[in-house]
Amino acid sequence: MSELERALAEIRRGTEEILVEEELVEKLKQGKPLKVKLGADPTAPDIHLGHTVILNKLRQFQELGHEVIFLIGDFTGMVGDPSGKNSTRPPLTEDQVLANAETYKEQVFKILDPAKTRIEFNSRWLGDMGAAGMLKLASKQTVARMLERDDFKKRYASGQSIAIHEFMYPLLQGWDSVALEADVELGGTDQKFNLLMGRELQKEEGQRPQTVITMPLLVGLDGVKKMSKSANNYIGVSEPANEMFGKIMSISDDLMWNYYELLSFRPLEEIAGLKSEMAAGANPRDIKIALAKEIIARFHDEAAAEAAHQDFIQRFQKNAIPDEMPEVSLQAGVGIANLLKDANLVGSTSDAMRMIRQGAVKIDGEKVEDTKLVPETGTAVYQVGKRKFARVTLA
Repeated sequence: MSELERALAEIRRGTEEILVEEELVEKLKQGKPLKVKLGADPTAPDIHLGHTVILNKLRQFQELGHEVIFLIGDFTGMVGDPSGKNSTRPPLTEDQVLANAETYKEQVFKILDPAKTRIEFNSRWLGDMGAAGMLKLASKQTVARMLERDDFKKRYASGQSIAIHEFMYPLLQGWDSVALEADVELGGTDQKFNLLMGRELQKEEGQRPQTVITMPLLVGLDGVKKMSKSANNYIGVSEPANEMFGKIMSISDDLMWNYYELLSFRPLEEIAGLKSEMAAGANPRDIKIALAKEIIARFHDEAAAEAAHQDFIQRFQKNAIPDEMPEVSLQAGVGIANLLKDANLVGSTSDAMRMIRQGAVKIDGEKVEDTKLVPETGTAVYQVGKRKFARVTLA
């Protein structure tokens, strides 16, 4: 296998689409480092495992000798990315964006090589564009073209509002590629329209169009929605090791394979072997523990991963928490007594109160003492007595 073939095989791993692969091959054949761009709006202070699916691909490009540009969308973050949204997303204030951007810079270097990473902020060129520049940019596309985008199309058809500034977002993201003269841009599958807009604008400006690489979306802890901060179904890369371990162990056995394929650095053949072992009777809990330790070692270290494992054993396995239990999704903001009733762990709220007073109710192995507790959003194991368990997701 030639060096080019090896590089292509590495780039292809885990990707959803490469548009256009033939163009990427031609760029690689030239032997020059490519400018590989990833943009991220700092909408919340945490980078989560869903982001790392793409960040890991960026790291691969670094190891292949290319220039990685991590673009922080401090300007676009104040506009609000409508991708995948069924309503207008509230824009952030400048102070919120800047505070979150600082934490982004720190967290991406848990994966990327800082010596090979160029950090940019898109306010550097978008902030100077002015009203005339924005109008000129807006003239490059039509409303009909924007309504080809799936989420806009659905909102328009259902009579939901679309703010004018939302139409600008794909154009602004596309203009980032023009400003940076990007050769490659990465994004999730929900970003495909925006990524292709970059290609169109680059062609108009006489640039060679970027290659678009889309990556699959990691499903969140609830097993339904994509991992996101707004859905509160995520694992942050800066979370304490014990919290990361518990969250990874809370995912279903089926979802575990999605995490292995998108997050693990193990060879695909090895992952296929683990699937065969489970089909032959191996305990899925042990395979999930291996995944949790691999991920925690990456963002903390081996010692932290082992300590988190031992803590999990103390809190869960010694309390005889079963591997399989009912999966329940409920609305957040409910008091503990109503939650236990809605999760079918007790017959009534009065039963719930009585069990709490008796010290028979636990959340993730921790005894509940407050009958007025309102549990936080997220996924946790709720236990009543010695035999009743449910994995409850609050969102």
